[in-house]
Amino acid sequence: MNRLTSRLLALAGLLTAEVALGLALFVAAFAGFFYLARVVFVHHSQALDTWAFATVDAWQKAHPVMEGPINFVTFFASLYFLLPASIIGPWLMRRAGHPREAWEWMLAMAGSVLLNQLLKLYFNRPRPVNTLLHTYGLSFPSGHAMLGLTFYGCLAWLLARHLKQRRWVAPLLLWAGLIGVTRVCLHAHYATDVLAGFAGGAAWLVAFRAGIKLFWKEEKAVLNQP
Repeated sequence: MNRLTSRLLALAGLLTAEVALGLALFVAAFAGFFYLARVVFVHHSQALDTWAFATVDAWQKAHPVMEGPINFVTFFASLYFLLPASIIGPWLMRRAGHPREAWEWMLAMAGSVLLNQLLKLYFNRPRPVNTLLHTYGLSFPSGHAMLGLTFYGCLAWLLARHLKQRRWVAPLLLWAGLIGVTRVCLHAHYATDVLAGFAGGAAWLVAFRAGIKLFWKEEKAVLNQP
């Protein structure tokens, strides 16, 4: 058996049930993103987007007091929040004795930003014309949805894995979902932009975590060889 074959077999042995689940989640998220892209750019369907705008507009008309809370929630996935938070959060994680995880968090955010911008440039979808706030850039997929899911998803994983605070996982993921809803409420994005942002963020986060897990397991196996 040659060296390449033995190395591939050793790597295959690292495919635990957790990694297999991650692969399944990645495929599901990628399929969701691909489906949304076809709906928007191949079939040119606006049915979901039209329905979503009509629904949130009717709800906001019935609850005008919610304008302030909507703007408050959407701030927590803006550049003004995520940029300092993506530095301070990993710094605190490093101070808590988890330097590798701190670097992973920063790399996950940097990769998500890059991927989001590349996807926006590729699809080149303009923003909704009747936005309720000043926006810039392209629309598909939503940066707030994609980066928000990456940031709060990383935070949820770190809290559950290293601080044993699993009770925060669901609230953090729901918070990321709520941020996505506010983008539709503000007409800053179409609903399909937001759903694609969640799908893209989930696919990236799962792929990144699985890759890091395989990398570190393989490195440890190599380092422990006699």
